[in-house]
Order: sequence, then structure tokens, then C-alpha cells
Amino acid sequence: MSETKEMTLEEISSHNSKKDLYLVIHDKVYDATNFIDEHPGGEEVLLDVGGQDATEAFEDVGHSDEARSILEGLKAGELKRKPGEPEVSKEAPATSSTSSVGQPSSSSANDAGMGIMFYALVLLGGGLAFGAYKYLQAKSASEGGK
Repeated sequence: MSETKEMTLEEISSHNSKKDLYLVIHDKVYDATNFIDEHPGGEEVLLDVGGQDATEAFEDVGHSDEARSILEGLKAGELKRKPGEPEVSKEAPATSSTSSVGQPSSSSANDAGMGIMFYALVLLGGGLAFGAYKYLQAKSASEGGK
């Protein structure tokens, strides 16, 4: 494509059906019309974000390098934002040369680590509280028996 076509969100918003489906991801416009039946997540996922900025939805799923290369083949142009339109983060996550399918992202791993740490602290706190309760109960019983 020698000349990049620029489209506004207003123009793209009319392309939201199964027979005419455009998506915006990282300010690039993609024509997903011919891909909708092949999408591994099903057509409903694409139709939900059709005709709008799908950057957040695309990145939340954690697409593979292969999916990103397929996406480049669907490129129809660039998004031309009007003043006042909301901006979505333009930073694409760094992709590696090796596929990380099945591996949690670093943020997911950090979130899981924090969850486990929180769970461990709750158990530790519960154990300490139970120990203190039993200690005070035994102390009270020994003083009451004198």
C-alpha cells in the first residue's frame, strides 16, 4: 500500500457488521470482514468491538505473535483522531521472537504472586490469633484454678 488511508472513528463506526467489519488497534485500522469466520475466539468477540477502538480488548486477551502477524495482513489504514477524542495507549507490548503461548504475562505472574502472599498472610494472622486465644485461655484457666 503506497498511500496510507486515514479514517476517523466516525467513519469506522459504520463498519460494525459481519459483512463489513473494521477494528482500530493501536491507532491502526483493520478490515476484519474476511477474517471473522476464522477468528479462533468466535465471531461474537469481533462483532462486540466492531467499528470502534478495540485496542484494550485485543491486548487484554494476550494475542500471540502469530495473531499479530495476521493482524498486519488485515491493515486497511490509519486512525485519524479528531481533537477531543479519547486516546488509547499507543504502546504495543514488546513481542519476543519465541512464542509464549501458555505462559502467563509478567503482570499476571506478579498478580498471582501477590494473591498467594496475601493468602499466606491471612493464614499466618489467623494462626497467630488462634495461638494467642489458646494462650490466654490456658492462662486464665490456670489462674482461675488457684
